[in-house]
Amino acid sequence: MNQPVISAVPRDEYGENLAGASILVIDDEPGMRNFMTKILSPRCKRVEQAASAAEASAILDQSHFDLVILDNIMPGKTGLEWVQEQRRVGLFADTILVTAYADLETAIMALRAGVADFVLKPFRANQILNSVARALDRKYLRRENYLLKHELSAEGSAARGRLLGKSAAITQAREMLTRLAPLPTPVLFTGASGTGKEIAARTMHSLSDRAQKPFVAVNCAAIAPDRIAHELFGVLDDQDRRRDGLFLHADGGTLFLDEVAQMPDQVQAALLRVLEDQRVRPVGAERDIPLNLRFLFATNADLEAAVAEGRFRADLYHRINVVKIEMPPLRERIEDIIELAALFMEQFSATLGMPALELNEETLLKFSRYDWPGNVRELRNLIERSVILGEFPEEFSGKGSVTGPAAIETLDLVTQRHIMHMLDACDGNRAEAARRLGVSRKTIDRKCASWGV
Repeated sequence: MNQPVISAVPRDEYGENLAGASILVIDDEPGMRNFMTKILSPRCKRVEQAASAAEASAILDQSHFDLVILDNIMPGKTGLEWVQEQRRVGLFADTILVTAYADLETAIMALRAGVADFVLKPFRANQILNSVARALDRKYLRRENYLLKHELSAEGSAARGRLLGKSAAITQAREMLTRLAPLPTPVLFTGASGTGKEIAARTMHSLSDRAQKPFVAVNCAAIAPDRIAHELFGVLDDQDRRRDGLFLHADGGTLFLDEVAQMPDQVQAALLRVLEDQRVRPVGAERDIPLNLRFLFATNADLEAAVAEGRFRADLYHRINVVKIEMPPLRERIEDIIELAALFMEQFSATLGMPALELNEETLLKFSRYDWPGNVRELRNLIERSVILGEFPEEFSGKGSVTGPAAIETLDLVTQRHIMHMLDACDGNRAEAARRLGVSRKTIDRKCASWGV
């Protein structure tokens, strides 16, 4: 078996996809194999050779390739016969067929076998490079289209943006995201629905060295139990047609599995194997495909209770619960409401083409008193609905509906009470209170001076 040729690859006119590609060249003629390897190896990440169909099959049992280039006329069986055979056991790589004869029957058979392109002998170096570049461009275009459709159809597709806020609770979470972003360690996000677990996961991805690769979010509760294995792992159907799963589409990037507690037991077992081996076997295939994925998980359920009740595998729980980040409910970060409400108001006014509503002191005071059981998502939905209707609901209206002693209490008094409570908790240490509140020491000093404290 030939050793792979691996090189540092400069970008050139054939596109950046070529630089990260792994390619298997299959030809019984040593001169042709060496010619194509010489052409490809300076531009590709990895190139391997096989002198026969049997040798190629053995190599594919051990390694995965983005692209296979093979001669159609080889001893024992044709290239097309080999491709058809390999599709049945799980060949998920695109293929380019090199042939001296491109008759109609061969073309039809090649299309049925899923061959991406023909290269006719004799050929020049630029012809094979152009063919490889086109095949790889189509491969990644298919992936981008699939992921875009997945994003648009996902229930949580609106959960994009920045992790906002300066409260102590959200500052602590943001510090953890920054610390963990460069690491491959799985992370489990917990917290009530609407607290921003997906936004936190996207933030971690954007801070990592995978930021330019896909971020794929999957709501496990939104996929039918009998379909989730196909959606995640991919499938090879009865007609030997392949369909890549979300694991393969996310390869190189980050996979975020939300509502992981809702995953069926058999899928939990398969996921555990993927986490331990970093390899996935599509449903119906006989070969594993290596992965390069960062796994992030989220749940609003009590996973420990689910393990105790037998609804979630204990070994999987311990595998995903290496590091846990608890996302705080909105009622514990009241000081962030002003920033969040202002951002949502600006966003929905712009996207809906409707005038923004005034976030006056009285409305913000009522926001600060509300318990927000739906957390940030509830605040977001409230702002959107209010912009559409042209007014806030009566219970949040700033039109003078507050009467009695509450009408005297201003937002500044609410802020004063919150800061003084934090100072009491810190035994009067202003520096520590400022750190917990996520503000500067000067802000605390200025506020205290204005209150005569």
